Amino acid sequence: MTDKEERAHSMPHSGEDAARAERMPDTPQTRAPAYKLAFTDREFLLRKELRPVRLQLELLKPEMIMDERGIESTVVLFGGARIPAPEHADAARTPTLGELSRYYEQARRFARIMTERSLATYGREFVICTGGGPGVMEAGNLGAEEAGGQSIGLSIVLPHEQAPNDYVTPDLCFNFHYFAIRKMHFLMRARAVTVFPGGFGTMDELFETLTLIQTGRMKRIPILLFGREFWDEVINWKALARAGTISDDDLNLFRYVETADEAVEIIDDWETPCT
Repeated sequence: MTDKEERAHSMPHSGEDAARAERMPDTPQTRAPAYKLAFTDREFLLRKELRPVRLQLELLKPEMIMDERGIESTVVLFGGARIPAPEHADAARTPTLGELSRYYEQARRFARIMTERSLATYGREFVICTGGGPGVMEAGNLGAEEAGGQSIGLSIVLPHEQAPNDYVTPDLCFNFHYFAIRKMHFLMRARAVTVFPGGFGTMDELFETLTLIQTGRMKRIPILLFGREFWDEVINWKALARAGTISDDDLNLFRYVETADEAVEIIDDWETPCT
């Protein structure tokens, strides 16, 4: 408890009462679940009726911590968890994954350059933000660390155990239960979104971002797709426009890039288009 919190009001701090409750005499009444303070009662907090509260907590915790760290904007890296570092390309599950390892290095370099920009703002702007996992995400956090800056990792609990990569700044390493809240945190502070080759998760994140911009729910920011050959093979964008399911103008919502330097140049020169 800080001095500021002590001066805020004369009532006992919630932490103080939680500690006092732990020291209560052991009686049938104090052992009963009903007697537990609501905010320390794990079983109560995990009830289905408390889902709205848990959603709010997942929104608030990262938001408050990033505010306290002074983080005003981020640069997001989406991309495949299975893409290996170049030195491990020969052990990749498929030849294509091995070839895509070049984007690990581009993600690493891009994150390093953008973190150098971030350091010039004392870590307030252009903070690298990834999903906290392996592959392209690891490369992004690694590049930020190599530049001497901080980076964010937004992990999520999955059926198979997966720890955050070793390069996420520990104080900015978050864990989520709700995909929807995690997605909000990816985009709430984003000044640019880079999307490297990936699978279902990457596609989901890309299309959600494009939909938010297309529908005017989010302002235009650079959406940069690394690897034209990959994206043109897996998504027939022009066919969507020809079919009329998207407009021709929607094809301008994103740009292709091949290198970190190209991506940085677009971000540096970006002017928000008129709507």
